[in-house]
Amino acid sequence: MPAMRKRRAGGEKRNAVLDAVAGVLAARGYENTRFADVSAAGGVAISTLQTYFGSREDMVIEAMQVFTDREVDALQAVSAAEADPWRRLVALMDRSLHNSESTRQVLVEFWRSAMRDDELRAYSAEVQTRYRAPFLAAVREGAERGAFTLAHDAEAMTDLLLSALAGLIISRVQRHPTPSPADFRDVLLTQLRLMLGVQDSEPSTRTD
Repeated sequence: MPAMRKRRAGGEKRNAVLDAVAGVLAARGYENTRFADVSAAGGVAISTLQTYFGSREDMVIEAMQVFTDREVDALQAVSAAEADPWRRLVALMDRSLHNSESTRQVLVEFWRSAMRDDELRAYSAEVQTRYRAPFLAAVREGAERGAFTLAHDAEAMTDLLLSALAGLIISRVQRHPTPSPADFRDVLLTQLRLMLGVQDSEPSTRTD
């Protein structure tokens, strides 16, 4: 993996600035996120941004790296909070289905940018491994406990689930009218029960 871009000064203030960068990135996209935009959004001088990050590109890429790390940490927290493999898998799925619009936009910008940046592409592969881990662990644990009777390899089924969730994120960013998250969730849960051989799971309803 290529070396990560070296972080400069900033401390806690830097973290607040990175939140502002992510907000601008979600609204304006990778190419159109400039020092001036972040300065206006975060109330920080352009000279300070230059001190923190050096270049506009390094600023945006670091924000994407920090943001995706936070998403992985959030999934790990969801996983740690639920002992039952089926309910855990549903909770992980719901985390993805009900994330914010800005989260979806930053994720799509991250995926798109990783196509053209060697460092981000390598980092994207690492993030995918960590993002996938709690889903895969839930599937494997359910099979080991006898709660699931897998129709296919655990890794292949996990990858199929994550591909479906990523596809919905892209569809929602593009503001396609269908599928709705609720309808998509119902279909996906039905298919998951079939693939996992779940017989006696409780009805999985989400309340916000």
